[in-house]
Amino acid sequence: MSGGKLKITQIGSPIGRPADQRATLVCLGLNKLHRSRVVDDTPANRGRIEKVKHLLRVEPVGAEERG
Repeated sequence: MSGGKLKITQIGSPIGRPADQRATLVCLGLNKLHRSRVVDDTPANRGRIEKVKHLLRVEPVGAEERG
């Protein structure tokens, strides 16, 4: 799916998590529960998502949703 887009939604709180996990959420553009962002499906973003996957819901974005 490389080259596509991913919709990520924060579903877990960063309270009590290590500082690097909180920084990763900010890097992904998330800072509050239930906020969503559409990000590029790149190896860098996949690594960030993997690091905090327990705090996120990840969905592929189809062509019809991208506009």
